[in-house]
Amino acid sequence: MMHKIITFYKFYKIQNPLKLQALLKKELKNLGILGTIIIGNEGINGTVSGASLNLEKAIKYLKLHSKILEFDLKESFSKKAPFLRLKIKIKDEIVTMGKKNINPLIQSGEYIDHEKWNELIEDKNTVLIDTRNSYEYAIGTFKDSINPKTANFKEFPEWVKKQKFSETDKKQKKVAMFCTGGIRCEKASAFMKNEGFENVYHLKGGILKYLEQTESENSLWQGECFVFDDRVSVKHDLS
Repeated sequence: MMHKIITFYKFYKIQNPLKLQALLKKELKNLGILGTIIIGNEGINGTVSGASLNLEKAIKYLKLHSKILEFDLKESFSKKAPFLRLKIKIKDEIVTMGKKNINPLIQSGEYIDHEKWNELIEDKNTVLIDTRNSYEYAIGTFKDSINPKTANFKEFPEWVKKQKFSETDKKQKKVAMFCTGGIRCEKASAFMKNEGFENVYHLKGGILKYLEQTESENSLWQGECFVFDDRVSVKHDLS
């Protein structure tokens, strides 16, 4: 039996996270969905697994009760169950940067989809930054990307400030960022815009969507991609 896995997130103003948590716990448990979902006032972030039909029902239910009309879903598969239980948590941030003045709902970079990504990152005027941690970078990354050598996402803002980018760089350089599913690089793009960078881009759907939609012969990805479940990492074909 193959287990289907769906990864999703959305920055969106959720009025009552506690109510949504209670509703989802009940419904997803009934559907046999396993995995982790984080809910906050700024949105929702999750990776879950289950039977295909039940996952469809779960996402439909989530859209109805969260009032979120569209999710950027990333799909993959595993021969063994990637999760042991269902966890739905309430947190201040759905991805923790620790900066209260950073809000992707107000300001963030420009989405770049997989079709335009290669052209952007091969541009000599582009600074390509991996917003994940050093362990994830070591398993695999995009060709010629910068490793900020962080242990967690909270360290990213400090790394940016240590680089001492000039005002000219902030105006003229293109900054392209990526992460596993798109959430960290979207929040990082909000931070970069807040710091005065003008040309900021982030990979829509993250590495997982890029690997899903890019033929291996056209791919600039090198190695495997770390994932947040019992699979540990996936290859280019998402196995």
